[in-house]
Amino acid sequence: MLETLLEKIKSYNPNIDEAFIRKGFEFAEEKHRGQKRNSGEDYIIHPYHVALILAEMNMDPATIVAGLLHDVVEDTDVAYEDVRELFGEEVANLVDGVTKLKKLSYQTKQEKQAENIRKMVLAMAKDIRVIIVKLADRLHNLRTLEYMNEAKKKEKALETIEIYAPLADRLGMSRIKWELEDLSLRYLDPDNYYKLVDMVNKRRTERMDFINRMIDRLQIALIDVNIKADIHGRPKNFYSIYKKMHFKGRAFDEIYDLSAIRVLVESINDCYAVLGVVHTLFKPIPGRFKDYIAMPKPNKYQSLHTTVMDDQGETFEVQIRTYDMHRTAEYGIAAHWKYKEGVNKATSFDENLTWLRQLLEWQKDVNDPNDFMETLKIDFLADEVYVFTPNGDVINLPEGSTPIDFAYRVHTGVGNTCMGAKINGRIVPLHYHLKNGDIVEIITGSNAEPSLDWLNIVKSSQAKSKIRQYFKVKDRDKNIERGRESLEREAKKLGYRVGDILRDDWLNEALDKLKIPNLEDMYAAVGYGSVTINQVMAKLVDLYHKEHKEPIDLSSLNLSEGKALNKKLKNNSGVIVKGLDNAKIRFAKCCNPVPGDDIIGYVTMGRGVSIHRMDCLNIAQNDDKSRYLEVKWDTGENGQYTAQIEIQAMDKSTVIGDVANRINDSRLNLVSLTAKNTKDHILFINVKVELHNIDELDLLIKRLKKLKSIYNAYRVGS
Repeated sequence: MLETLLEKIKSYNPNIDEAFIRKGFEFAEEKHRGQKRNSGEDYIIHPYHVALILAEMNMDPATIVAGLLHDVVEDTDVAYEDVRELFGEEVANLVDGVTKLKKLSYQTKQEKQAENIRKMVLAMAKDIRVIIVKLADRLHNLRTLEYMNEAKKKEKALETIEIYAPLADRLGMSRIKWELEDLSLRYLDPDNYYKLVDMVNKRRTERMDFINRMIDRLQIALIDVNIKADIHGRPKNFYSIYKKMHFKGRAFDEIYDLSAIRVLVESINDCYAVLGVVHTLFKPIPGRFKDYIAMPKPNKYQSLHTTVMDDQGETFEVQIRTYDMHRTAEYGIAAHWKYKEGVNKATSFDENLTWLRQLLEWQKDVNDPNDFMETLKIDFLADEVYVFTPNGDVINLPEGSTPIDFAYRVHTGVGNTCMGAKINGRIVPLHYHLKNGDIVEIITGSNAEPSLDWLNIVKSSQAKSKIRQYFKVKDRDKNIERGRESLEREAKKLGYRVGDILRDDWLNEALDKLKIPNLEDMYAAVGYGSVTINQVMAKLVDLYHKEHKEPIDLSSLNLSEGKALNKKLKNNSGVIVKGLDNAKIRFAKCCNPVPGDDIIGYVTMGRGVSIHRMDCLNIAQNDDKSRYLEVKWDTGENGQYTAQIEIQAMDKSTVIGDVANRINDSRLNLVSLTAKNTKDHILFINVKVELHNIDELDLLIKRLKKLKSIYNAYRVGS
């Protein structure tokens, strides 16, 4: 393996430091020795293939060694300092950039994913090679995904479609993007994937015969005008065809660019000369010509695209580009890595990573992991439209954006004073969806201001956040007063004197816990509703009792008069509290325990005993052990309990009905069902069901996962 890797690197970098590569390989092999992959192979197979993928992209020695070592910190006893000492800070930082966070605890799997992605983005901003290593890692993992269990296959494939394939596209790495998409589709929707493969294969012979005939005609015509060119057929990747069929409703026969001809020439002048020859030989289809040479995509992609028709009415696409453009199109930023006296530097590509700098700035203001992921997927990784300012500057926005999104992208002040818009010189409504090539002019007014209705119109998370921020600032004084009054009212309701519990030093501790900079901001957040009264009061009550060293008065909880919250329990909670009869019981909504879960009781102020799952993070993070009570399920009770399940599914018209029918077939009561789709047509369905125990919950999740359109289903609330 090592010799194969060295030969590959020498093919483009004859002056490679062999000892450095050899040292990296041998260190990785030693540290991973004894570890096996799910396939049963020695673990070193994986980092070797990651390094080989990087070598195929002609990457520099530091990146290739980082590929060999990318898992040693995460999966062995090697520390960052060890890598830095042996291989230098450059390699160590690359390895650290792709290493997942392990030592922090998170409430949900989604939160953990978000923070790992955020860490990677920060590392990317310092050195873009971090994401190149990560993409090579993900590509090899997907190539060997067949050895994972079904749930893991769908989880990894979905994450790839939502995050890594769009990142590859942003970096112009189309060859990596296409393979990531096709491999993901194979596991997300296997039935339709293999049907599509079968349809393409059945047409492959006749289609390639047709394309070869067109190539011959074009080659002869180019020789006649003395243009030297390499011409090849280019099959379209499966996921691109799949998206057009399933998301745009096109039939297989209606996809023009199922196969294409790609023409590579020496110069830009030759590109346009070839275009003239193509349009002379074949009839161009109106509206199907795109000039990405004059106006490159933000990821530096350049090419001429035209769809034409032959004499028999057969349509096909022709792409025309220079050899340099082709390398950039295949490998993006990796194609721009050069060697200068041992220093690795990307060329002008770095100047086109404005989206990454925007994301870096944006993430500083986003505390909630779910908000961060939404911003990443919608504002930075979604399909885009390219529009112009009146001065001719290009603005890229998420597909589906409106003039309001455009206004806020230009400047917050323009968005806040927007009162209308002109598209290509004509006035349009503010809910108009922008199209590629639109010239957008925003009409502002000194007395104009945003409307809360805009939140339902705009597409970008950035615009939504700025609109919300406007109303926070506008009503700040009212929110501060409202928040202060709410906390004082709650303190009195719980039986405390306001001055005894709303102390400055305790309020400052609450600020630290909530990560809010000052007291006025906290009052405003409570008044606005982004921070709940309970979040603040829970901390203050804990501090009060710690200082006064008072045990919590159980009589204040009205334990003897408590009633079960769920009427179907007939005033019996189904839980026995050790040492207390008729305790007022409530089931914590953060973890929704059901019979069969290990549980613990927690004494709350004024609301009785809250029952949590033993593994609930809210319990694990609470330091006041004196409030814990020993509890157990009453096996004699046969009550019903609410559990929450989140489902990730293909966005099809029948999927919600399928989910509801599967729940009904399980003879369980469906309490609620909500659904939300993403731009990638992934449907997130949240259901609440009533059931008797954990066994019923596990069985339902297994049945849901068997539905063809379901990617994943899992319990929520832990």
